[in-house]
Amino acid sequence: MFRTLVHTETVDVEGRSYVAHFFERKTARGTRRYCCEIMLPGERIILDDDSMTSLSTKVARLAPAMMYSRTLGSGPKAA
Repeated sequence: MFRTLVHTETVDVEGRSYVAHFFERKTARGTRRYCCEIMLPGERIILDDDSMTSLSTKVARLAPAMMYSRTLGSGPKAA
């Protein structure tokens, strides 16, 4: 199954900008699925959904939480 780039936008979290690519693909049954790849330094986060509207809402709601969890996880280590 091939993906088609629908659009690209930036997600701003506390003054930092991250690139988000939105893709559409057709399933084997002929329905459409949408996914978003948020590009982070050294990794990417992938979210998917049945509709573009729902996916955009999910990205707006979950992206900040994912960024915060990574900054917490990379903090100073206990000895």
